[in-house]
Amino acid sequence: MQTSLWKKFLAELIGSWMLVLVGAGSAVVTLLLAKGEKYASDFGIGIGALGGLGDWVGIGLAFAIVVAAAIYIFGPISGCHINPAVTVALWATKRFPANEVLPYIGAQLLGAFLGAVTLAVMLGERAATVGGLGAPGPFPGVSDVQAFVAEAVGTFILMMTIMGVAVDKRAPQGWAGLIIGLIVGGVIITMGNISGQAINPARTFGPYLGDALLGGPVLWGKFWIYTLGPILGSVAAAWIYDYVADTKLQNMSSTDNSQ
Repeated sequence: MQTSLWKKFLAELIGSWMLVLVGAGSAVVTLLLAKGEKYASDFGIGIGALGGLGDWVGIGLAFAIVVAAAIYIFGPISGCHINPAVTVALWATKRFPANEVLPYIGAQLLGAFLGAVTLAVMLGERAATVGGLGAPGPFPGVSDVQAFVAEAVGTFILMMTIMGVAVDKRAPQGWAGLIIGLIVGGVIITMGNISGQAINPARTFGPYLGDALLGGPVLWGKFWIYTLGPILGSVAAAWIYDYVADTKLQNMSSTDNSQ
């Protein structure tokens, strides 16, 4: 029985809501906990009391856990893209119907915004004014071009992982959620202090819109980094994976070796 587009829409919306609430929310809480500390940083300058790697490990793990959970919950319903860059890459490689692209992206953007609003409801205006609702931005000493490269590279690695463990039918079954969640956590830990490592236009859009409405930092001038970078990185990864690990070529090779 085929799942209706409406149910897929709801799955993508709820999954994106979870992603921002738990993932971006961990960054908000980290900043709020640091407020008042001797070495506390303002939003956009650093994460946590010292801006150390330990803070990024915590944030990365929060993202890893919620991504893995969302995939296991909603993967059978919508595929659990929860990321416009993933949806566009699957469409660009003819794995996703064109008529579902806009509904998926709409659900992802709306869900991410609702996640940011939920944070504000729970934490008050300080979620935006102090925590920026977890909105990503280039860190001090990082140019827009460097942040763009970090977003493209991080999403390239994410999409390559998705292709290998979820899209490719030869992948071992049951591992996709765990491995994809772990790679999301890994790239955030490694590159978070460069660009914030959003690797997801929806995850950026939700907090950006929430901040604009609730008195947080206005970062729309950086939005191109977090839209164009992930989309280019994910499409490139999907195309390269198809070239390197072509299923037809693999099948032909197996047949030749058996003769």
